[in-house]
Amino acid sequence: MNSPNHTKFNARDIGVITWQTHSYRCALGKMGVIPAEDKQEGDNKSPLGEWPMRRVFYRPDRVARPKTQLATCALTPEMGWCDDIKSPEFYNTLIPLPSPHRHEKLWREDGVYDIIIELGYNDSPPIIGKGSAIFMHLKRNEYEGTEGCVALAKEHLLSLLEEAKPGDVVNISR
Repeated sequence: MNSPNHTKFNARDIGVITWQTHSYRCALGKMGVIPAEDKQEGDNKSPLGEWPMRRVFYRPDRVARPKTQLATCALTPEMGWCDDIKSPEFYNTLIPLPSPHRHEKLWREDGVYDIIIELGYNDSPPIIGKGSAIFMHLKRNEYEGTEGCVALAKEHLLSLLEEAKPGDVVNISR
């Protein structure tokens, strides 16, 4: 997965993400990190491993389309991410709202999802209950722990996106 043409961004549970000569503070799971094979839905832990950056979602009423070579998608209030373990056909995928399936709303008032990088964790195909909606997104307050994602300051996430390209991965490690 990490060939010479692909960049690896390393996120460590001490709260630092590094890339080439850059190091940025980040937040990981409220309960720390866990080997991907032990990850469970709702455990508030970030999965250890290398996860490709799939696409970037952004809230167009709050931020401009990020400068990046990755695929981008403008969010709408009708977008959600299924985390329903009773919905094998939709688990860990983007879904339209309203939906009868349990989900996260991607259009949030708190600003955390104004910019989201979808990480390729548990997505080909998803294993029910092994965790969903593992994103890289904007930090909350003073780098509060996440529900399993990687969170950065807006300026750091935008800087990372400017240099990111298809095939780059985020490596969550100890």
